[in-house]
Amino acid sequence: MAATDIARQVGEGCRTVPLAGHVGFDSLPDQLVNKSVSQGFCFNILCVGETGLGKSTLMDTLFNTKFEGEPATHTQPGVQLRSNTYDLQESNVGLKLTIVSTVGFGDQINKEDSYKPIMEFIDAQFEAYLQEELKIRRVLHTYHDSRIHACLYFIAPTGHSLKSLDLVTMKKLDSKVNIIPIIAKSDAISKSELTKFKIKITSELVSNGVQIYQFPTDDESVAEINGTMNAHLPFAVIGSTEELKIGNKMMKARQYPWGTVQVENEAHCDFVKLREMLIRINMEDLREQTHSRHYELYRRCKLEEMGFKDTDPDSKPFSLQETYEAKRNEFLGELQKKEEEMRQMFVQRVKEKEAELKEAEKELHEKFDRLKKLHQDEKKKLEDKKKSLDDEVNAFKQRKTAAELLQSQGSQAGGSQTLKRDKEKKKTRAEKSISDETYTTPGKHPMVPCAL
Repeated sequence: MAATDIARQVGEGCRTVPLAGHVGFDSLPDQLVNKSVSQGFCFNILCVGETGLGKSTLMDTLFNTKFEGEPATHTQPGVQLRSNTYDLQESNVGLKLTIVSTVGFGDQINKEDSYKPIMEFIDAQFEAYLQEELKIRRVLHTYHDSRIHACLYFIAPTGHSLKSLDLVTMKKLDSKVNIIPIIAKSDAISKSELTKFKIKITSELVSNGVQIYQFPTDDESVAEINGTMNAHLPFAVIGSTEELKIGNKMMKARQYPWGTVQVENEAHCDFVKLREMLIRINMEDLREQTHSRHYELYRRCKLEEMGFKDTDPDSKPFSLQETYEAKRNEFLGELQKKEEEMRQMFVQRVKEKEAELKEAEKELHEKFDRLKKLHQDEKKKLEDKKKSLDDEVNAFKQRKTAAELLQSQGSQAGGSQTLKRDKEKKKTRAEKSISDETYTTPGKHPMVPCAL
């Protein structure tokens, strides 16, 4: 018999029996309270809104403290989510509070994809929790749950209508998180304008199909106040950490030249309503809605993507083991198919590569033969040229030797003739000088040369 059939029979056969005396399980609520208090609680708030709408100031005012953080600028290249976690203690109850702010939201010229980083962040927290659930050894009781429980959407106090960026972002986020719209810095517009602005915002949200968080009315203890507060949405709030003396009391307020705006005065703003609904009455419902509605939707979609189903094609219960085996066999079949495809692709690529290498090898051999033949031809030309140059050098040397010989012979013959001519010239000069002395000397008789 299947386990589901047994559980169905047990449920159908359940009956009420009276107790004969006190047993003690009526202390279970006290036990649960004590255990919860000892473990502590966590609450995660996402603040979405343009830079300068007072998100950080409102958080400081809500929790009556000063959270550390750097002020954001209008020069961010894109939307960034900055998360900070704080440990708070009130009486004997501990709260791990995480505040996530959207830095640079609405500051870009192109705001088309401004909502995407927010969606990715929310999905990442869901995915982390799902991965922890799917572990064999889970530690959910000590796991820090980072899923967003409430999204405070800050609306600029324009007094006209919602911006397209606000409508698109809230429409994309309403299935992933509990959205509570609030009008920031509501003291910037008059009361009549604020009333019209609230009506305009509500009508635009309804006409565009944006599902905002509705305070639960199924619990009789809070049904009346929650129903009343649902009619006040969106809340018009003012934040301030500055305390001023009003009458005999120090109160959080904002001082203006024309007067003072009290943060906790319900006639001035809806800050007290927001604090009551968000923290003091519906904090646990926000946590439960996040787990039972938004996270379950994400979990179901993810498991369906992985192939898990609750029923088979015949609408019969489908066990996790059967689902796992079917998915495993399907995965192994796909893996084997892909492996065979990869093997064939590998063989085909190897063949193509071998053909390419063979072709390249053939081209290299042809190129080598051409270069070798060219080298041989060049070598033969150089050898022939060297031989002809050697012949020319030898002929030149022979001609040089013959020329040198002729030159030496000519120089010897020319030297003997020169000596002979010099002797004749000397003899002629000598004879001439003697003749001149004999015939031309006055008062003397010409001398008759004697024969030698």
